[in-house]
Amino acid sequence: MRKDRLDGSGAVILMAVTLLFALNQIVIKLVNEGLQPVFFAGLRSAIAIGFVWAWLVWRGRPPRLRREAWGPGIVIGCVFAGEFVCLFIALDLTTVGQASVIFYSMPVWLAIMAHFGQGERITPVKFAGLLLAFSGAAWAILDGQAGGEGSIWGDLCALGAAIGWAGCAYLARRPVMKAEGPEMQLFWMVLVSAPILLVVSPLFGPVIRDLQPQHIGWLLFQSSVIVGGGFIAWLWLLSAYPAATVASFSFLTPIFALSLGALVFGETLSPAILGAAILVAGGIILINRPGLQLTESAR
Repeated sequence: MRKDRLDGSGAVILMAVTLLFALNQIVIKLVNEGLQPVFFAGLRSAIAIGFVWAWLVWRGRPPRLRREAWGPGIVIGCVFAGEFVCLFIALDLTTVGQASVIFYSMPVWLAIMAHFGQGERITPVKFAGLLLAFSGAAWAILDGQAGGEGSIWGDLCALGAAIGWAGCAYLARRPVMKAEGPEMQLFWMVLVSAPILLVVSPLFGPVIRDLQPQHIGWLLFQSSVIVGGGFIAWLWLLSAYPAATVASFSFLTPIFALSLGALVFGETLSPAILGAAILVAGGIILINRPGLQLTESAR
């Protein structure tokens, strides 16, 4: 049943999902110690195919690869693969907090794409949000190079991942992919990205690092709970509550990621990175006011 406002139970679920997406950054960095990042991303997509397929079958809508969706499906899968090459490498090179703040500048790039490609006008409020989020991402990158814990290549990869995420969201809003529905969009993404990532992964170095049993456990956790369960919960929230309200809560993810990065890896919470996170969070809230709604997962 569709609700016109976020209630208590919806808020609790939404908080849990945003925390889960922040945990995603931690898991990636942990498993990168045992598996080469691109190979890890490919394995994640390959395993996630089974979980998404099972979900669709359970919902009574088994995956159906329609002829007219092949082209757009392959394109969105390729962009998805590029996004996660960048994100997994970013988390291998820079801190969780740094990567998360930059990665969640995604609404900036989606708003620009939607403005020029889909005629969604950038209002003064959204423009203010763009400036805030862009300033936050730029501040995070500059802080990382001015004595921070970041890496310029890691930060740039995180920026590439944000643009790739925006590209996926933009393509998901195009007519053919929109008709597929969010769950089939996810199926196309993991189905196409898995072989691409696995094939190109040897180009990025040995695929096995110091693999331990816990790395395999976290890989399975991410493929099932985070990619399958987290994304599906996010889709349910978007279908049950106002999409702009749900999307605005994604500002919590980089905040949670900063906290978890400090807790798990001992990352420094400098005034600059906290200020950058606040700017990005404020920008997300303004950009996601009614008018421009994010329909793709806040991973």
